[in-house]
Amino acid sequence: MSKDRQTPEGLVADTVSNNWVNKKAPSWSQPYLRLSRIDRPIGTWLLLLPCWWGTLLASTSDSLGFQLLDLWIVIGCGFGAILMRGAGCTWNDIVDKDIDFKVERTRHRPLPAKQISIPSAYTWLFIQLLLAFFILISFNKVAILVGIISIIPIIIYPFAKRFTWWPQIFLGIAFNWGVLLSWSAHTGSIDSPAIFLYLSGIFWTLFYDTIYAHQDSEDDALIGIKSTAVFFGANSIKWLITFIILAMSFYIIAVLDALFITNDSSKITICILGVIGFGTHLVWQVSKLDIKDWMSCLKIFRSNRNAGFIPVIFLIASLLL
Repeated sequence: MSKDRQTPEGLVADTVSNNWVNKKAPSWSQPYLRLSRIDRPIGTWLLLLPCWWGTLLASTSDSLGFQLLDLWIVIGCGFGAILMRGAGCTWNDIVDKDIDFKVERTRHRPLPAKQISIPSAYTWLFIQLLLAFFILISFNKVAILVGIISIIPIIIYPFAKRFTWWPQIFLGIAFNWGVLLSWSAHTGSIDSPAIFLYLSGIFWTLFYDTIYAHQDSEDDALIGIKSTAVFFGANSIKWLITFIILAMSFYIIAVLDALFITNDSSKITICILGVIGFGTHLVWQVSKLDIKDWMSCLKIFRSNRNAGFIPVIFLIASLLL
């Protein structure tokens, strides 16, 4: 990998240029904020959007519609996504500190660069989890239990690349947990539409994180790290198309399952149009992707924020009927 993958400040290449962490945050706080990827907000969006999918689909299928409780779920999940993504990244970097040093893109992260000590990283991890817990306990008992269980896939994920070619599945399990949390926060239970929507999100994660992993596929292959990008190799495009079909299929099933009982064809049509728009954006991504160009992979990966917003817009439109 060429050294031009590093920014002038020696930060990792996927840092957003001119981000507020570099420009505004006190110097003592910057390594901690970078450890939580605050300077790279795309991961927070990808964690948050499934939360909003779950909330909005649940409220769309509810005869009472979008309630004040749902507004708090949307806001609470926003803060929770920042904290839990930060906690997950902190834990990931603690586990991967030695591996990150061997990969060109990640060797300047705070832990391999020794900007933060391991004890300090554990303290920061605890602070983020504690703050997230305070948000979680504002929800109902089922949502609290679902939120607590989410710690399990978060703990497992950093180790997945050591024992399976499919670590992206474990990321998908963790990153889309918000569907189950937000749905249960509204309904007080986990119902079949939430399960189908959760599966859709997992295949979406397999799609975008395979693209992301192609940035490091050469280094990963050299040091023995497993990923779908390394496993698929030149066949990645075929797999990405498969993931699009599966993500769309499960999303449509979730919509039909949630809204069939309402017998409201207008709502169903609008929500399915949102899924079609979502899938169309993913197809566009594949058409523009060059898996051999790390900049192309990063740019296309980041565009998944916009893709994930498309169903949100149509779900909101269905609520306004």
